Amino acid sequence: MRIQLTAVFRKVPEGYIAFVEELPGANTQGATLDEARSNLEEAVALVLEANRMLAKEDMRGMDVIREPLSLAA
Repeated sequence: MRIQLTAVFRKVPEGYIAFVEELPGANTQGATLDEARSNLEEAVALVLEANRMLAKEDMRGMDVIREPLSLAA
């Protein structure tokens, strides 16, 4: 199952800027729409990984339960 997010692309003189509505911090740009799409996928992966690392650091030494979460799209 896949989660669907909303990618927003805006044409600017230099190319395109892009962000994901549901994920603050996931934003990028590209000279072409295809480049902006590709860069946005990478930005999402980097934001998620950074958030995982920060959460693990914040909860280091605490008694927590971690488990996979699947969401209906």
